[in-house]
Amino acid sequence: MAYETITLEEADGIAVVTLNRPDVMNALNTKMRAEITEAVTKVAQTARVIVLTGTGRAFCSGQDLSDRASGEEFDLERTLAEEYEPMLRAILAAKVPFIAAVNGAAAGAGANLALAADVVIAAESASFIQAFARIGLIPDAGGTFVLPRAMGMSRAMGAALFADKVTGRQAADWGMIWECVADDAFDSHWRARAKQLAEGPTQSYARIKEAMRASLASDIDAQLALEARLQGECGRTEDFREGVAAFLEKRPARFRGR
Repeated sequence: MAYETITLEEADGIAVVTLNRPDVMNALNTKMRAEITEAVTKVAQTARVIVLTGTGRAFCSGQDLSDRASGEEFDLERTLAEEYEPMLRAILAAKVPFIAAVNGAAAGAGANLALAADVVIAAESASFIQAFARIGLIPDAGGTFVLPRAMGMSRAMGAALFADKVTGRQAADWGMIWECVADDAFDSHWRARAKQLAEGPTQSYARIKEAMRASLASDIDAQLALEARLQGECGRTEDFREGVAAFLEKRPARFRGR
């Protein structure tokens, strides 16, 4: 399929979805949301890892405020329910690791699109801005869910109320994202991380994601039971057998499960 607002490259088990509207800092319009949803849903069936990144100086500047007919008011509730939610659910439904490689500014819904990923790797020049209050809105695109869990309530509340810029380095120091790397190493670094995951035990990764997410709403009894069930499933996979064999034979594991 030919895309207008994104590009898609697939090689060696790695699918890279790149937001490609650099003239508007990769702002999200109706077409882009639909294309992200379609691309992620498609590659989640075949890839071993998915990466979302941006073209140009921004990762994503959030909602394209010009994406409406002249004089037409935004129906924000409809837009979130019918366009943002399917996009976010496609990301969350992927059973393979999902990396957001944040190359520059991530603002508003663009910041929360990045934070929907399993792992966020940011360039040192990247930033995260909950810009919603600047135009009289609340954080959306999952922001009110993920921010308190990623940053803690105090920092999440401050980020939402003040709409201050959080640098990539701050985000890493606060535990909001996984890591921040120097700009000149950024591209090679996230590609190496994606390769590492693409060569890893996919069956294990899928269950890690399931267990971690369930923990947010589980008590200890439910979580221990879930761990036991998922670990039992892992123990019956070819990945586990290969991992043990590689350990005993003192060689790198060759995981091929999907």
